Amino acid sequence: MDDGSNLPKKSWDTCREVPAIEDERTPWKLVKLLAIISKSLVALFVFGLALCSKATFLLLITLSNEGTKTLPKEQKPVALLCIGCALVASSVLLFLKSLWKACYKTSKLPNKKTIAVVLFFEFLVTMGAAILTIIAMPHLDIVTNITILSSVAVLSALLQVVTQCTAKERNRFLLPSITALILILLGYALFLYLYITKDTTDTQTIIWVGLAVGGSFLMSFNWWENYLKLISYNSSSVFLDSLYRDTRKCQNMLNILTSLLRIAVTAAVLGAYVPLAEMDWAIVTSIPRRETRLIAIIIGVQLISSVLCHWFSLVACKMHALRRCFILPLHLAFLAVVVLFVVPVIVYYQDYRLSLNGTTIDFAGYCKEVVDGRGSNLTGDVFPNLVLDATHTLCFLDMSKTFDIGMLTGAAVSWWLGLVLATLHIWFLSLYRIQRSQDLFTRRLYEGGFLEQSLLLNTRFDIQTTEKRKQFKPLDPVKVFLCATMWHETYEEMMNIIISIFRLDKYRPKTEGETSNVNFESHIYFDDAFKSVPGGQGRNVNEYAEMLVNILREVYGIFLNIDKGHFTKQHQVPDQKILKTPYGGRVVINMPYGNSLTVHFKDKTLIRHKKRWSQVMYLYYLLGWKVATKYFKKLEKGQVEEELRKEFEKEKHNTYILALDGDTDFQPAAVMLLIDRLKLYPRVGAACGRIHPTGTGPIVWYQKFEYAVGHWLHKTAEHVFGCVLCSPGCFSLFRGAALMDDNVMKRYTMKSAKAIHYIQYDQGEDRWLCTLLLKQGWRVEYNAASDAYTNAPEDFKEFYNQRRRWGPSTMANIADLVGCTTMLSKRNTSISKAYMFYQLVSLAASILAPSTVILMIAGSLTVLFEIHPSSALVIAVIPPIIFLSVSFNLKADTQINIAAILSVIYAFLMMVVGISIAGNMATEGTLLTPSSIFLLSLVIFYVFTALMHPQEIGLVCYGFIYLISIPSAYMLLSIYSMVNMNNVSWGTRETAPAAGAAASGVAGPQTKTQKVKSSISRFFSQSKCCRRLCHTGSAEERVLNQDVQTAAPEPQPENSIVEDARMHVDQRPALPISHQSWVTQLQSLSDEMRLEEDELNEEEDQFFRDLTAKYLEPLPEDKKKQQEMTEALRNLRNKITFVYFICNAFWLTVTFTLQLLETSIFIQVPKIDYNLEFTGEYIFIDPVGFMFILSFVLLVIIQFIGMLFHRIYTLIHYVAFLDTEPISKKQEEEEQQTFKKVKDDESEVKYEDSGSFDDSDDDDDDDSDDDMFSRVPGRGIGSGTMV
Repeated sequence: MDDGSNLPKKSWDTCREVPAIEDERTPWKLVKLLAIISKSLVALFVFGLALCSKATFLLLITLSNEGTKTLPKEQKPVALLCIGCALVASSVLLFLKSLWKACYKTSKLPNKKTIAVVLFFEFLVTMGAAILTIIAMPHLDIVTNITILSSVAVLSALLQVVTQCTAKERNRFLLPSITALILILLGYALFLYLYITKDTTDTQTIIWVGLAVGGSFLMSFNWWENYLKLISYNSSSVFLDSLYRDTRKCQNMLNILTSLLRIAVTAAVLGAYVPLAEMDWAIVTSIPRRETRLIAIIIGVQLISSVLCHWFSLVACKMHALRRCFILPLHLAFLAVVVLFVVPVIVYYQDYRLSLNGTTIDFAGYCKEVVDGRGSNLTGDVFPNLVLDATHTLCFLDMSKTFDIGMLTGAAVSWWLGLVLATLHIWFLSLYRIQRSQDLFTRRLYEGGFLEQSLLLNTRFDIQTTEKRKQFKPLDPVKVFLCATMWHETYEEMMNIIISIFRLDKYRPKTEGETSNVNFESHIYFDDAFKSVPGGQGRNVNEYAEMLVNILREVYGIFLNIDKGHFTKQHQVPDQKILKTPYGGRVVINMPYGNSLTVHFKDKTLIRHKKRWSQVMYLYYLLGWKVATKYFKKLEKGQVEEELRKEFEKEKHNTYILALDGDTDFQPAAVMLLIDRLKLYPRVGAACGRIHPTGTGPIVWYQKFEYAVGHWLHKTAEHVFGCVLCSPGCFSLFRGAALMDDNVMKRYTMKSAKAIHYIQYDQGEDRWLCTLLLKQGWRVEYNAASDAYTNAPEDFKEFYNQRRRWGPSTMANIADLVGCTTMLSKRNTSISKAYMFYQLVSLAASILAPSTVILMIAGSLTVLFEIHPSSALVIAVIPPIIFLSVSFNLKADTQINIAAILSVIYAFLMMVVGISIAGNMATEGTLLTPSSIFLLSLVIFYVFTALMHPQEIGLVCYGFIYLISIPSAYMLLSIYSMVNMNNVSWGTRETAPAAGAAASGVAGPQTKTQKVKSSISRFFSQSKCCRRLCHTGSAEERVLNQDVQTAAPEPQPENSIVEDARMHVDQRPALPISHQSWVTQLQSLSDEMRLEEDELNEEEDQFFRDLTAKYLEPLPEDKKKQQEMTEALRNLRNKITFVYFICNAFWLTVTFTLQLLETSIFIQVPKIDYNLEFTGEYIFIDPVGFMFILSFVLLVIIQFIGMLFHRIYTLIHYVAFLDTEPISKKQEEEEQQTFKKVKDDESEVKYEDSGSFDDSDDDDDDDSDDDMFSRVPGRGIGSGTMV
């Protein structure tokens, strides 16, 4: 080294403390292995199902041949009827789906010309399919039947040639398309020559051959829409352009009409042909049992395999496994069908020749003696007869002649190669990460008799140029604002979120002059960041704000020099900006990779504080000022209003806000997965990820399992069957257009004026925001692959206070939605009345949770002490009644201490009862008792559910704590929440407001009672924080991990207008009084990151002043109003609590009465042993208990189905993500080096994230594949509010 400038500042201090930058939580090896297994299974399913579909369809055609004997001649109409069913099955399914949508008034009517053109082509197609399969193919040989289906690509090949010749650019697949057309025509020629020249006097055969060629040609019109867009684009025809747009926008109504037409035409052809062929329909009702079983199996396999093959083909394409799992299996299935039908024919023929011991016999003799010499009454195995029936179709030809074999093989190979070349473009098809079905396949219809042909030819056709990547349509870039609300987080919590933000900056760097598909801008809104310092120059920032600035400097240095060696010159942190603002101040950080991070320090004396108002602040600043204002400025300059409106609507749809808490830890991949959902479906207003609680101790362990169950079952069921009702504020992505919609952002600024508002609005702001979105017609989704981590309460008291806020606000918002079910089901495309009934049942179950737990405890006492159920119920109800009664007169902390003691007692009781139930099952020798059934079914259900989430299967270990905590969580906590509903203070992470107050709290030793309370609190505690699955409240909910050494007086319940009760949390030595301004204070923290003072733009300064004056002025302290609201909250608490506990009392009274009348009113259930054999005894269950169990089982089944459905599509999304997004530094570098020539092993993929927004007005935009019951199209640009 020449000089010391290249060395670190201290040569002896080279060791570093570097936090985890890469994703260490996700088991990537397991994920990749799962992706490989998934793709392999999908490929196997596509191949196997396509083989089954085509083989069974050809068997039906073979059985309908006149000379086959497995099915007697008079029973041939049955086979023809099954062929017709196979042809119309997909039309029936499409009709039902389209009719479902039409019932909700979501379909647009096409014009008359469009209807006429579409129905004309559909008539031709249906006639062609029916003539080919029902009339012509039963008279052809099996090889021709297998391969002539591929000739339906003739018109597609011709249209490919036309579109590519009329295109204005050189293309890659013109020659293959021309070759495909020539080969298919050659196949027709060889086929006609072979059959016609065989016997020129056989007019009947000539007719069949002509019908086969004509039918296949008419059938080839089926995919004309695939080329309509390109033809209309290349031509100047207004009619073609109008036809294309109409077919896209009115697809739903056209599907209804075409489905009915297909069914009618197929039925007409079938109904007319049977009598003309001198067959009788009456035989259908009198088929022998053997033939009935055979036909039923064949048609059942054909219908089911066709549907499943179509679905798995979609899965393969969405997984970006286009080549290995879609194209290749379908082509191999064709070859497998040929082998399946031809090889047995050859084997049986050769075996018969060998059995003659030297006697020679040709194929014609074999047909005469063996094939046609069989009797009509066939018994024994079906397979040999089916082989001989297939052989019979070849007896028309002389298979011993090379000419006949050559002609037949030539026609077959020509048709197949023609299909392969006509679909060659699919091998190079460009896909987005998540591809919408309507963008991947032109028609929603598959053809049961032409399965692989319909899937391949229906795949989107594009003009493939020699430089295709440059021609791939770019997506509109999206802007993502990361908005974190922060208050008094700990060092570790601040470090988590800052590292996550810098990690995202490294993942998606911003380079001047280059455009990216996703741009990020980060903002942190720091509440109550200032404090008054006696003798100081104005207000100073508090120690938490100082700590945040120090963390920013530390993390900046880590990311700036993360790849530097010990002897490499270390980069210095560049200068950053600090500004004074009307709301306090801000620090602007230009992160190492070009993205910006702005920390807004809020002074509660200048602007309203608390989380909801911080959200209002950033919503109006980012969406109102940064997005909307610039368009109004352009309008003032005279730009065209219509163009500005379109640009404005487009930017709103492509602007997202990622809501975060001050301790959220996330990976960039999690953000990208959420972005996928919003980019793909324009009607999705918000999407949330999987929240993982972190921490240690039994309280956290309980929450880990509770969060898991909530996400595994409740969230997925909401997503699949309707809509997620709450997107947690700790990690959720919101669409700007949804937030700026009518009655959303504006209403979110409303101050609480009634008692119920404090509960619904302020206690669960994230849930209320989602309620506003749902009422306005937007969809809220859940993405299980997007993981985020946040600290959970480790202290029993903090846990109870957190849930005290969540419980009432959850019920208030759900009750609000249930109360406007009719309006909601009309406005919101994802919510039906059936779904709201499900939510009503769930709400009722949560209301009756305390009485349900009491009944469970009573049952436990009955099992444990063998006392009468009625007596057990009386004993079980005494502790909750006492706890409820005394809670109205005790302080909140005392209530929590009593609940803690009762929780421990109930936990031991639950453990003893579990052991007792296991013992009773062993002694009584039966599994069928109410207690054992409930316990075993619950354990099996949770274990199986965990197995469906292999990455989280370890959470099952916490299920034991969850089960023994049920009385505490569902009974005691419910009582505490209801009784303290009038206390609408935040309740967590609250600090001492002043030094004087703190000093007064230190004086005096603890009393014995206080020492006992402190011991109980420490027994359940170590404290950090977070939120639950639905009401993931802000970062303000957490308390620092320090024991309270003093015994300050317990705060009385209070409303949210009064200043929050605060607890002393920081025991660091008091800082010396500073006489400097807050700007100088932060500038003096360190020389490693200098903060240069700057001034705020005048217009932006005025914006914040106007915003504060209109929405965010600090609330004045009005003692009279506070007292009135306190009384109103207390009255509301009394009313709701009365109704709540009356419902529970009614439930208990009914159960108690039925137990007294058990001799006359009961349901009798047989008792079985371990071998599932009847023991001769019966179990008696009261009707109410039976209905409760039945309701519970139905809810579990619904949630389980939703979970399975959601898991499948989560896997599809995740596999596609792995193939299109770099997940490690090494992979990212490799993909940057080969960006211009990217090819994964299945398809050529553009590194964009979803489908184009331009097609958002298509009639089938509603097809969110993991939304089971979505009904209507999304909101396109400028569509306005859906009312």
